[in-house]
Amino acid sequence: MSSVDAMAASESAGHPLRWRTLGVTQLAAFMALLDVSIVNVALPSIERGLNVSAGTAQWVVSGYALSFGLALVPAGRLGDALGRRRMFLIALSAFIVTSALTGAAPTIGLLIAARLLQGVAGGMLVPQNSGLIQELFQGAERGRAFGILGATVGLATATGPVVGGLIITLIAGPDAWRWVFYVNVPIGLVALLLAVRWVPARSGGRRGDTRLDLIGSLLLGVGVLCLLLPAVDAESNGLGNDWWLLVVAVVLLAGFARWELRTVRRGREPVLDPRLAHTPGFPAGSVIGLVYFIGFTGIWLVLALFFQDGLGYSPLRSGLAVTPFAIGVAVSAAIAGRLVSRFGRVLTVIGLTATIAGLTVTALLLRHVSGDSAEWAIAGPLLVAGLGGGMVTSPNITLSLQNVPVRMAGAAGGALQTAQRIGSAIGTAVLATIFYQVLMSSAHDYPTAVTDALLSACALMVVALLIAIVDLVRHRLPDRGEVPAGGHGGRSASGT
Repeated sequence: MSSVDAMAASESAGHPLRWRTLGVTQLAAFMALLDVSIVNVALPSIERGLNVSAGTAQWVVSGYALSFGLALVPAGRLGDALGRRRMFLIALSAFIVTSALTGAAPTIGLLIAARLLQGVAGGMLVPQNSGLIQELFQGAERGRAFGILGATVGLATATGPVVGGLIITLIAGPDAWRWVFYVNVPIGLVALLLAVRWVPARSGGRRGDTRLDLIGSLLLGVGVLCLLLPAVDAESNGLGNDWWLLVVAVVLLAGFARWELRTVRRGREPVLDPRLAHTPGFPAGSVIGLVYFIGFTGIWLVLALFFQDGLGYSPLRSGLAVTPFAIGVAVSAAIAGRLVSRFGRVLTVIGLTATIAGLTVTALLLRHVSGDSAEWAIAGPLLVAGLGGGMVTSPNITLSLQNVPVRMAGAAGGALQTAQRIGSAIGTAVLATIFYQVLMSSAHDYPTAVTDALLSACALMVVALLIAIVDLVRHRLPDRGEVPAGGHGGRSASGT
């Protein structure tokens, strides 16, 4: 049988509803990831509507990010053990209910509590996507499916300000912010009905292997919490006296690593299998994702601050100004998903280079161009940056997860997302701090502040680029073949 015939046979063996399943799961994941950033533009309305300070309202964003990040790995492990269809339906139902509760919250305390629960539901939902892709897709189709997942991650992050601004603009009044949450209810119900029909019942789960590593989950959860809490609090209050939590985080995460090794030696199932550290593509991809998201996520906050506070743009106009980036991500992520089987880590290197170049030009233009012409001046460079960004997120997810065994797919996907969430929290705090520090020291020179913040983001992405180059050099360029069926230590698309 020829290689082409073998590939076709492998792909035809996939589940007949796999593409419909992918569509509905990506819709749900998009909602959960969008809620990380969509609320930023609604914060002023929440402050006025509930008569609270900016620092208190910020926890509507930070609380979601915290609980979302804490739930990812344990939820992925539960999906591996109990079944991904079951976990997906439970998580999606919880997300719909908590979205309604968040929108209806009468006080800031109940609003923050509802957002914490919504974050847990979102964190339970997202890891099931990578697990379902591992299980339902084979051969080169798996690369394309991961490409769509990468596009979902990139688009959700980039379009949050646009969608939030549009909702606030279309629905006038003091309670317009509630619809940022209510909009999830009808969309979620449609997704739930389709998921009941299309997501296959066979996914995930192994009888007799349903015990969760509670001590490992506790060590990981508290460690991630101690890592995230100073980062999200620094967005409004600076690092202050929270630095000691970072030391505690290192100790707890080191203890978690030792405990998981001990769990495996005893023949039990860990919450995050240490053998993933030796899975081709996963370690490098996780670190690249962490560092890239440190530089990537914070740029949307500083651009929003620049356009709205510095130039007086409305939230909608501010969101539309960065739309070229989202368009670029949408176009390149899907294409890169098809090419990753041929070019592997080369795509990540090219994507990071384009993103750095586009954002550098954007930063230099904003230093010298302001007013109504600013949004038009940066449209081209942001498009280039977006095309590069799609080539980073999509191939990196594929290269990180394609060789992960199916039984670990949910936990591995959760770990990859956890690295990205940690990067997002740290990056947003760092870039916001740089922006405000430059603003205060330069007599409110907004062009200088946004330029320095964006160039700092580019510097962080250069670190991710260097890591990608090292990973590429370590392994020979791939043969022009298919993405391995994965899950059993096969040759990776990066030639591992």
